[in-house]
Amino acid sequence: MANDSSQTRTDWAEDRTVLANERTFASWMGMGLGAVGIAIGLKAVFGATDPTWVAKAVASIFLVVAIGVFWMARRQACKTLERITQHDAEALPSKSFTKLAVAMTIATLATGGVLWSL
Repeated sequence: MANDSSQTRTDWAEDRTVLANERTFASWMGMGLGAVGIAIGLKAVFGATDPTWVAKAVASIFLVVAIGVFWMARRQACKTLERITQHDAEALPSKSFTKLAVAMTIATLATGGVLWSL
């Protein structure tokens, strides 16, 4: 009986780790979006700077950082998911992390395109 309850606690701990992995991924994606927001803010605040390409270049650095954050978050989430055994919790498949990183990258690149066209 004692082995059963300790195994159940271990299983639940692994399930909590699976869910924490997803929360951590979401947090990193939010950080990447924050970098995109900073890029937009820099362009808005310093857009009238002469030459205009300076504000665009600095904003672009933040966009590149955001894309890097998206892909590092995806890599770490997938690595963690591979190491953990799921029991009662159903984790997102690795494909979902990849799809979200791709979508956020495309959106960030589009944002960069808009910033440079202004």
